[in-house]
Amino acid sequence: MLGLMDRQIVTAILLAASLLQGGAAHSGGYVVNWEPRYSSAGQLFAGEWQADEAQVLLTESFIQLQQHLERKGFEVRLQRPPLNGAYGLLEASSRTIWIHPVVFDLGIAQPVLVHEAVHAAQVCAGNGTVAALNLGLDPPNNTRPFFLRYHSYRRQIESEAYAIQVLPDRYERVLGLLEQHCGAELP
Repeated sequence: MLGLMDRQIVTAILLAASLLQGGAAHSGGYVVNWEPRYSSAGQLFAGEWQADEAQVLLTESFIQLQQHLERKGFEVRLQRPPLNGAYGLLEASSRTIWIHPVVFDLGIAQPVLVHEAVHAAQVCAGNGTVAALNLGLDPPNNTRPFFLRYHSYRRQIESEAYAIQVLPDRYERVLGLLEQHCGAELP
């Protein structure tokens, strides 16, 4: 897992790679044509990153939420999740979150990371297993098809994540949930 200093170094390298490839900084973020396949800075410097066709827009709030999750003990990987068709995935046992690079092209990167961050708060609340937070929020009707396919308890878990990810203040809300349920940050 990358530390804060390593993350800043990686961000600078990604920006440099983007500029060398004709990319440009915009919208408070960085356009990057690289997909990380490994999370250690040593592997990054060894050149073990592979080019991906998707451009990645790393906004400041996305980076901040990613760093916040990492300080809470979660690893965030910007690569295809091991579950086909998923935009994001959290594996509770390893505290690993995958974010598919295509979400940047689709313009849904932050809602997807927020969704997975809600699941991270649920893992913290359940002491390593996903537990409902009992938020008392109803997700909008247009999100129902995404979680109604689940049954029982899983439906409640997904309902909470969708309810938060569509809120205008989703970023602040998920940070509050992580603080409330995940305790102190790692050094």
